[in-house]
Amino acid sequence: MEQGLGFAHFLTQTDDVGKVVLGALLLLSTASWYLIITCALANTLAQRRADAFLENFLQARSLADVRRILTSEPADNVFTRLVQCASDAGAESERQGVQSLALAGGMAEYITRVLSNEVDQEATRIDYGLTILASAGSAAPYVGLFGTVWGIYHALLQIGMSGQGTLDKVAGPVGEALIMTALGLAVAIPAVLAYNAFNRRNRMWLSRLESFAHDLYVLLTVRAGKGESIKPSNAQR
Repeated sequence: MEQGLGFAHFLTQTDDVGKVVLGALLLLSTASWYLIITCALANTLAQRRADAFLENFLQARSLADVRRILTSEPADNVFTRLVQCASDAGAESERQGVQSLALAGGMAEYITRVLSNEVDQEATRIDYGLTILASAGSAAPYVGLFGTVWGIYHALLQIGMSGQGTLDKVAGPVGEALIMTALGLAVAIPAVLAYNAFNRRNRMWLSRLESFAHDLYVLLTVRAGKGESIKPSNAQR
């Protein structure tokens, strides 16, 4: 052939629309991989911190032991914050009784609201970035397809203007235009896989957190009042 074919040649031949499509795919890919890496590291770190806290928490024998653990460890994971909020809510209810409007429904209702609010905040926090991953996974193939159609359109125009429609003249430009579809798939596939993996992890994480919150509620409203050992039954690692 008279000139080399490939991705570099395609970049020199594409117009402004093609460059915009390439820029959009590059932006989606960069955002996806940034979220994949940062979310994976954050999830791993959160898991380790939660496991370390729960290991100490399961060894506590009373609410006093739990408070000592809270004062000796930083609130660097959601389980620690959940216990801190529940402990503060219990102490607040004992101190103010029904004098406060927030405590008008009783201690059990107040602790339930506090725990539910903390779980909801964690659900919002762990959903960070999933919308971008879902958007990249669903939009990237269509963006690449648009680039392919646009590239083939210009390739056919050039072939028509040159008057040479032989296979060796058509294969190169059309093949280069199809690169856009490949790029779209290369962006979409990691984003879709990461979205599914993070979504599954988040469901399991929230399920574990809600189970732990239920155990805390029972401990503070039932078992603690009876003087029983403070060891939740479902806080599994």
